[in-house]
Amino acid sequence: MTFEVKLRNTADAFIGSIPEKSRRIIRNALQGLGENPFPGSGGDKERLVLRGGREIYRLHVARTYTAFYSVDDENRIVRVHEILPIEQAHKKYGRL
Repeated sequence: MTFEVKLRNTADAFIGSIPEKSRRIIRNALQGLGENPFPGSGGDKERLVLRGGREIYRLHVARTYTAFYSVDDENRIVRVHEILPIEQAHKKYGRL
């Protein structure tokens, strides 16, 4: 069973602000989350526990971008909260 991938406005706006080739790469990667949003053997997805115990996931995209998302397993929804260039993501969330 697949998951529905939903983008927050900030994530959607970021995608709209980058070059077309990067948009295509990110959209393809996000579509993959619909098939399986959980970390596994691929190494590009990781579960993170932030301060306060909040659980989110991150997806590295083409060594250039990082998408942060949550998974609602019960309703089969992946919510993409934010997409950042990888260095900005490291500064904001640390090198987790």
